[in-house]
Amino acid sequence: MSKKNVAVVMGGFSDEYKVSLKSGQLIYDSLDRDLYNVYKVVILKEEWYFLNENEEKLPINKGDFSVTLSDGAILKFDVCFNIIHGAPGENGELQGYWNAIGQKYTGCDFYKSALTFNKKDTLAVLAKYGIPSAKSFYLRKGENINEDTIVEELGLPLFVKPNQSGSSLGISKVKAKSELAAAIEFAFKEDDEILIESFLNGMEVSVGVIDYKGETIVLGITEIVPHKEFFDYEAKYEGASEEITPARLDEETRYKVEKIAKHAYESLGMSGFSRSEYIIMDGTPYMLEMNTNPGFSPASILPQQAKIYGISIKDLCGNEVEKALKK
Repeated sequence: MSKKNVAVVMGGFSDEYKVSLKSGQLIYDSLDRDLYNVYKVVILKEEWYFLNENEEKLPINKGDFSVTLSDGAILKFDVCFNIIHGAPGENGELQGYWNAIGQKYTGCDFYKSALTFNKKDTLAVLAKYGIPSAKSFYLRKGENINEDTIVEELGLPLFVKPNQSGSSLGISKVKAKSELAAAIEFAFKEDDEILIESFLNGMEVSVGVIDYKGETIVLGITEIVPHKEFFDYEAKYEGASEEITPARLDEETRYKVEKIAKHAYESLGMSGFSRSEYIIMDGTPYMLEMNTNPGFSPASILPQQAKIYGISIKDLCGNEVEKALKK
């Protein structure tokens, strides 16, 4: 049996590319060399390149995602392991391109990626499956904003967030009506569509769900304790929060969170890694969003959950490659 060629594809077009490079390194290091030839591919706005064993850059041929090696041989990949956080790997763009050229890849398809990258649409679809979320308003750039209606409907404090920023950038907590206009402007810097949500006062949890060896499993529930008022970019990536796995939940609440997280994953027809965020208020988990390519650096939540669950990173990543090969 010849070894399959696996490209670990990392980078991306957003500020999250730095995290993606760390995630990619972990996957690159963890994949079983007895089964796969493992390579690194970096996709950035300005260039797409392959890194050879001497860390020299070779350009990717975008026509068929191949590489011409130094000796003139052409290398193609049996599977691309997609670990780009944010655009273009988490919003469906890359998946659509790979579909068009017939390239197999890990994770969910382009439609599920695009859908889950859009917070409003994800929550609207999941509401039909009985999954609760905060009360919210949705605004497009240029629309008239009636601050009185927003505050009346949602109460204070409230949250203003970009609809499609993958990385907790552009979020504000608004405590007084006078702060609303600035918060809206701040969110519009990240996206042309924003979401204004009622404040849910409760424990925030991050739930890893994957399909592993043919079944949907909840890898773990992590409690997020922000040092600041909420889990923003700084808390997420610069250590300004405490993460407790497993979350301090009673049996009944834990069961409820697991059931809802699994139901959300299966309702959307997801595959691959996912991490969804919920706030538990009065015993009910309210969904905030779902990430289909969550951070996977050694410090990230998903690898930590896998460790506690008892699945090695090698098996977790190998499972993704095997599923992609069968597509």
